[in-house]
Amino acid sequence: MTRRITARVAGLALFLCGGIASLAGSACGQTAKEIAGTYTLVSFTNQQADKTTDTYGPNPKGVMMLDANGRYVVVLMRPDLPRFASNNRSTGTAEEYKAVALGSFTHFGTYSVAEGQIVFRLEHTTFPNWDGQEQRRALTVTGAELKYVVASSIGGTSTLVWRRAK
Repeated sequence: MTRRITARVAGLALFLCGGIASLAGSACGQTAKEIAGTYTLVSFTNQQADKTTDTYGPNPKGVMMLDANGRYVVVLMRPDLPRFASNNRSTGTAEEYKAVALGSFTHFGTYSVAEGQIVFRLEHTTFPNWDGQEQRRALTVTGAELKYVVASSIGGTSTLVWRRAK
């Protein structure tokens, strides 16, 4: 009798988790292997007080690769980065370097999924202040779309929306 009740409770919990996940689009029950894949950036918005901005422009470019072994890389950039007049990366102007630094961001390391969050362990980033950090980001997965929220390196909170690449 106890075994049947336990099985029914477990079944009910799985049913509720699935129902809540489909209604709210949450990451309930997601694992790192289930979200593994390549994603392209749909949007990147930053919220600071009452101001929302498209950090990397209205049509940002980006790729996130999450492998089945728990390694990842994220690359973000504005589509309108300036070309260097010198045609040489090592002889850009201060303005060109600033535009590229503010218009792009990369980080890589390992990741896992736990308690409705994607957990990034950042080995190296183009914002060195984040090197070595572990960051937990609220995760929502709905079909082919993956979304997470992060305390931003530019202040405020950033929301990134990704779509699984075909």
